[in-house]
Amino acid sequence: MKPIFYLFFATLFSGSLCAQDSSLLKMLDDSMSVHAKPGYVTGTFKATHIVNMQTIEAPADGALSFVIQHRFGRVNSGAYSFFGLDGATLRLGFDYGITDRLTVGIGRSSYLKTYDGYLKYKLLRQTDGSNSMPVSVSLLGTINIATDSLYKKARNYENRPTYTGQVLIARKISRSLSLQLVPTYISYNYKDRPVDKQDLFALGIGGRMKITKRMSINAEYDYLPSGQIGFYNGDKLHNSFSLGWDIETGGHVFQLVFSNSQSMLETQYLTQTTGSWGKGDIYFGFNISRNFNLKKKKH
Repeated sequence: MKPIFYLFFATLFSGSLCAQDSSLLKMLDDSMSVHAKPGYVTGTFKATHIVNMQTIEAPADGALSFVIQHRFGRVNSGAYSFFGLDGATLRLGFDYGITDRLTVGIGRSSYLKTYDGYLKYKLLRQTDGSNSMPVSVSLLGTINIATDSLYKKARNYENRPTYTGQVLIARKISRSLSLQLVPTYISYNYKDRPVDKQDLFALGIGGRMKITKRMSINAEYDYLPSGQIGFYNGDKLHNSFSLGWDIETGGHVFQLVFSNSQSMLETQYLTQTTGSWGKGDIYFGFNISRNFNLKKKKH
């Protein structure tokens, strides 16, 4: 993994680019034209998720995004379950832009019947021109609460919430290539066994490569240090690795997804991924979002 991260940093801080406004309603603009004055780079990513990993992108001030994330069962489950299509995990979420920089989101996932909420703040935005900012940086904080009946019996309410803090560092390298680095802190309120860890750290890297005017290939990999990789429900844990195919259709982006992670929430896909690509434990699915402007524009 070290050569990958060295390459990321080498490209992250090399040269300067053009303009970015990370508001969701303007993400479909893919401007990389050179301006005489400093400006923001648009369209670093075309959605709020690379696959499972959140991006620096967010709804604009007063915009509401309705997000559907869907994963079928394991592809290697065989013909009896129609290669995973008989089973599914679903998350429904709403993201709202309080300002152009601050976003609040809520959601509910069928995996462990989990409710989640988050805040995302755009700290820095990539610019071009003199005194340019080479990267965009967003801060993300999440909370998840599982309400599955077996999960509830095993743990008291105060022990069920889990938290993550992430720093999303992204750079648009060219009109076709964008990269993102995500250091993550994860906190659990429970400790079932002496070997369980309540505080964990992970490092993720993701990217988008545009292949046509309206299509791109996405990839992301999340690394947990070897000392933190253990077992979950008796199954060995693996690092999460996901691939996606973005298709821009009108005012939104449709994403086809392949991942060894069944869940789409940070604390779950980072620390509860039991699927192995080598064994065919691949979950096929999709992400789709629809945007609504709830605030009248000022003239």
